[in-house]
Amino acid sequence: MQHHTPQSGSGTPPQAGRRSEHFASHVFNEARMLQYLTTEAYQSVKNAIFAGSKIERKMADQVAEAMKTWAISMGATHYTHWFQPLTGATAEKHDAFFDLLPDGRAIEKFGGGQLVQQEPDASSFPSGGIRNTFEARGYTAWDPTSPAFIYGSTLCIPTVFVSYTGEALDNKTPLLRALHAVDQAATAVARYFDKTVAKVNATLGWEQEYFLVDAALAQSRPDLTLAGRTLVGQAAAKGQQLDDHYFGVIPGRAFRFMRDLEAECMQLGIPVKTRHNEVAPNQFELAPVFEEANLAVDHNLLLMDLMEKVAERHGLKVLFHEKPFAGINGSGKHNNWSLSTDTGTNLLSPGSTPMKNLQFLTFFVNTIKAVDTYEELLRASIASASNDHRLGANEAPPAIISIFIGSQLTQVLDELEGVSKGKLSPEEKTELKLNVVGKIPEILLDNTDRNRTSPFAFTGNKFEIRGVGARANCAKPMTVLNTIVARQLTAFREEVDALIEKKKLKKDEAIFNVLREYIKSSKRIRFDGDGYSDQWEKEAARRKLSNNRSTPDALKVLTAPESLALFAETGVLTEKEIRARQEVELETYILQTQIEGRVLSELVYGSIIPATIAYQNSLLANIRGMKEVYGAAHKPLTEAQLGILEQLAEHLQGARKKTDAMTEARKRANAMNDLGKKARAYCEAVLPYFEEIRYHCDRLERLVSEKEWPLAKYRELLFIK
Repeated sequence: MQHHTPQSGSGTPPQAGRRSEHFASHVFNEARMLQYLTTEAYQSVKNAIFAGSKIERKMADQVAEAMKTWAISMGATHYTHWFQPLTGATAEKHDAFFDLLPDGRAIEKFGGGQLVQQEPDASSFPSGGIRNTFEARGYTAWDPTSPAFIYGSTLCIPTVFVSYTGEALDNKTPLLRALHAVDQAATAVARYFDKTVAKVNATLGWEQEYFLVDAALAQSRPDLTLAGRTLVGQAAAKGQQLDDHYFGVIPGRAFRFMRDLEAECMQLGIPVKTRHNEVAPNQFELAPVFEEANLAVDHNLLLMDLMEKVAERHGLKVLFHEKPFAGINGSGKHNNWSLSTDTGTNLLSPGSTPMKNLQFLTFFVNTIKAVDTYEELLRASIASASNDHRLGANEAPPAIISIFIGSQLTQVLDELEGVSKGKLSPEEKTELKLNVVGKIPEILLDNTDRNRTSPFAFTGNKFEIRGVGARANCAKPMTVLNTIVARQLTAFREEVDALIEKKKLKKDEAIFNVLREYIKSSKRIRFDGDGYSDQWEKEAARRKLSNNRSTPDALKVLTAPESLALFAETGVLTEKEIRARQEVELETYILQTQIEGRVLSELVYGSIIPATIAYQNSLLANIRGMKEVYGAAHKPLTEAQLGILEQLAEHLQGARKKTDAMTEARKRANAMNDLGKKARAYCEAVLPYFEEIRYHCDRLERLVSEKEWPLAKYRELLFIK
């Protein structure tokens, strides 16, 4: 029977009734599996999700038949493997359920083989040298931990993407490996406190910031269309300086967009919950209920695609660039991360007993230690050409990774640091458990404030990575964070077990001893002050914390010996896969900067110079007319016009010269074969011209008449009703 509920992407999302009634109506989730699958097939899928066990072909055929039956009942005509190549976006190849039998009869066909694996052409996706262009084979393989969904008229099956020789060509594969690693390591440690724990999930709650602009105005700006940001543009007289936009009344057009977006999110099982105005005009944020990290990443990528489609229906354009407008807030995607057991415990939330609080401290301190050890790697995970413009300005955190935990938790760690090594006396145990550890819940009640300049902050029952860029794939920072925490927890367990076996310490004494050493050795990463200050930059250098301001600098750590060893030991990435990712990231940086340089040249020569010359001609005509009427007496009367002409000529010449110099620098960079050197050349020899060119262009915008200026201005772009 045909299902008549409007489909996601159809343009007519349901508005009536409770949102919860429509939640996940287009998702083949547990409720659908119970409805459509046999008990045996259902249990096979559940085992694959929980324990990573393999789904046999017979069961895969049953699941495929059930998916097809449900999808067709919902109006779907095609299916696709939905995957995440190293482009940072998603990809899909649609195939119809339709097929022909040998006798020419038509049938709807979709079997286990088509569900489990497809073979898309991999030749044009970034691979970092893993495969040659003529070796086009790549395979997508079903990820049962992320449920299939219907988008438009297509059944979308989340998948991994690997090469013919098995290397990961996507962002999902290493994330799944990292989540498996942290599950194993965290479960082993959690069993110190609760023997019934069988699985630990990393959870993620992203906060998506974005700008909305009128689509027609955006279309008039080649820089917004091709680069995602304004490469030139004079600041509006009114921006965010009055602080009147943050949490203000949502403009009507934006509200209608949000309402339709949320309705479609409900159908697709994306649990969006919060919406509000952000600090800058036309900047907004939405955030979901926390989910398992892999599913949360998939939902965020699906959301961004959905946002663009819904915005188009409303005559709007969504800007995900981290810094689309100069001088006002950029957009981030804060990643709120925690660890949760299958018994329902958040391991980063204190409990009602000293033992629960010792468990909290164990995971809290180990996370701090992991970030301290691999802070440079965490910085690399958020590096991109676009995010470089945002970090360190207008409430975005700096490039120096540090951790904010608040003064009261700092005091707790200081007290623990002062604990004597070895066996504890009964008095010391009582002091620790009751007066230090026992009071943690009370402390956290008044200690959930956030330091807006901190890249990595503890916010009550989770850590928040604030440096992730708005258009980034969360899989990258989540892969790194879960990998480093997995490695750290493994090391912790080994040290604790050694103290129990060799030193004959009791379990809690061994845990306190190891935590004490971690607190001391990771002290340098903790910082609660102003991350923007010059003093912090000097202090961070004294502490030997990295300050990789640019993407080329940040990416170098990927192939450092300690990074290669980390990923190899945890099984997350092979050396070949890491080197490939470094190459892809460098090439992406180069190409994005190259595109921006070309767009800037086109703007200067194709729009700004002609508009300026046209206005110069108007002024010259005016001066000649004044001379004809007033004769020699025209000079004092045309002083203003002459002054403007001189300024126009000065900035016109400056824009032209700097643009030509930038083009030559780009040519020199393009001639380089080494990607690292080429990226650095773009960073150090090409990018500096952007601001110099912009300076002259923005001065020209102030001088040239509204009638002649060809580009939509900030005051037009930044305020929608």
